[in-house]
Amino acid sequence: MPTQAVRTRVTLNYEISGSGDPLLLVMGTSGSLPLWGELVARLAERHRVIAFDNRGLGGSDRGEGPITVASLAEDAAALLEALDIPRADTLGWSLGSAVVQELALARPDLVASAGLYATWARADGFQRSVLTALRLPYVHRDMESALAAAGIAFSPQALDDPNLPQLLEALLPGFPQNEAQMQVTVEQWDADLAHDTLDRLDAITAPTLVVVGEQDLLTPPWQAKAVADAIPGAEYQLVTGPGSSHCMHLERPADVADRVDAFLAAVPAR
Repeated sequence: MPTQAVRTRVTLNYEISGSGDPLLLVMGTSGSLPLWGELVARLAERHRVIAFDNRGLGGSDRGEGPITVASLAEDAAALLEALDIPRADTLGWSLGSAVVQELALARPDLVASAGLYATWARADGFQRSVLTALRLPYVHRDMESALAAAGIAFSPQALDDPNLPQLLEALLPGFPQNEAQMQVTVEQWDADLAHDTLDRLDAITAPTLVVVGEQDLLTPPWQAKAVADAIPGAEYQLVTGPGSSHCMHLERPADVADRVDAFLAAVPAR
């Protein structure tokens, strides 16, 4: 699917696939469109999927001002408005899930449902240690070390799979491609560390799905459970077994898509 660009607060690179009710995908830290892997195609079998690059990564401009979770949520809202989409289901992965939280809080009129995949609301000491370590290679502009450290986002089974090098090769275009994009990624890690919605989540009114894998070390299950517990009526799904990592949508794309599809099918008319 060819990408397009739209001028909002910044020029954002996006693609639209499939037909049906709109489903906005919001990417995680350091990533751009290729890091969705097969998930977009699977979701596009039942939904009109809008996927985009966050500012400063992929084909999107950096623009002015700080990169925060709130500012990224403003970008997502501006994209929907620029595309004349008055209301959409949403699915955010990792940083994207934090963005969806802020979007659902600031612009409930735009959010038909909130899908929070690999999510958290306030980093604890364990998570801060992991995120800080993952941030450092980008600070030093050391992409080789950044890619090596990214292994923590995969399951033990994936890391022992002889086909992993081919998978990573296919994903490389979805990682930062130059020093400017590495600096944007540093700012995204800072946004991750500063993210704090825990005391506000009870104001989210959109039907909410929280999905996390038991092998996720970046946004561990206890963090996702705290999010689900704080949002009225949220559905919590803990995925178990091989491939239930932070990158579960790359290791088990059919499983993730099926869970999203089933949740959205059960949500009242939007």
